[in-house]
Amino acid sequence: MASNAPAPRRPAVMADVARLAGVSQQTVSRVLNEHPSVSPVTRTRVVAAIEELGYRPNTAARALVTRRTGVLGVVGFDTSLYGPASTLSGLEQAARRAGYYVSVAGVRVADGAAVRQALQRLTSQSVEGVVVIAPRRATVDALAGASADLPLVVVEGGHGNGRPVVCVDQAEGARLATRHLLAQGAPTVWHVAGPSDWLEAENRVAGWRAELADAGIEPGEPLHGDWSPASGYSAGQLLAERSDVRAVFVANDQMALGVLRAFHERGVSVPDDVLVAGFDDIPESAYFTPPLTTVRQDFEEVGRRSIELLLGQIASGPPGPGPAPVAVVAPELVVRQSSVGRRRRVRPAH
Repeated sequence: MASNAPAPRRPAVMADVARLAGVSQQTVSRVLNEHPSVSPVTRTRVVAAIEELGYRPNTAARALVTRRTGVLGVVGFDTSLYGPASTLSGLEQAARRAGYYVSVAGVRVADGAAVRQALQRLTSQSVEGVVVIAPRRATVDALAGASADLPLVVVEGGHGNGRPVVCVDQAEGARLATRHLLAQGAPTVWHVAGPSDWLEAENRVAGWRAELADAGIEPGEPLHGDWSPASGYSAGQLLAERSDVRAVFVANDQMALGVLRAFHERGVSVPDDVLVAGFDDIPESAYFTPPLTTVRQDFEEVGRRSIELLLGQIASGPPGPGPAPVAVVAPELVVRQSSVGRRRRVRPAH
């Protein structure tokens, strides 16, 4: 039985646009690629025809001609953590504002093989450039084999293996927190550090040590956690056993939450007995008990500068000989109740 339904309308093609606008297909192509040689009158006519027909360019074919895909790649690592996840969000926002889409290749283990596979996966998608979020030294080392022709920017990547780097000044953030705790009258500041193979953790330890040294204080050995509240809780239990602990700088807010829990269980009052400061300024930190003093990182600015550097490479080619550019984003200390308003009680010895 024959159907009376009308045949589906085929999608418009470039030839249809050219015919309706009264121009050649080459002119339509020039309008689509924003070529300056097209007159304003002709451009207006072509755009009107595109809108009337509902024409959608074949982006794959267009990419073959222009070598532009409008897609940037990001190699991400452990986005369950606040820092990497917020960095990725900042990159996506900045790329979108610049008119680009983002393709993310996540790696579970930041070793050389995984990073190389992620780069291969992105380049096979014809991304125009790549941002690598490199929290670990192994991630940075893996970039040595990346093609020199690939526009690439490294976020939080130390020396970047010769590639442009965008980073928050982690050491300065640690200095700000340590300096603030000392200014409240603490004789020294203890530190709960992140994993030793993370560059951010390493730089925060360096900043904490440097600030104590500038104050003429010999730093002790930091306690190491894995960024989780559970590891902060374990460190807090050890610190609560000591009667000489007056201030603690914790390398991220999640571990600081664990420290606060351990102190509360042991009857150690914050800030009356011990001052506490964290790092990251996660959204929940203002609602901890007590609200947490912490160091804020501007992830939106990290994303903006990363995409800006990457688009510069896409337009002009990779950087020439000499040191690669490094863009440093300043941290900000956010002071809350966990580090101020002490009654300076004398803690009994355990």
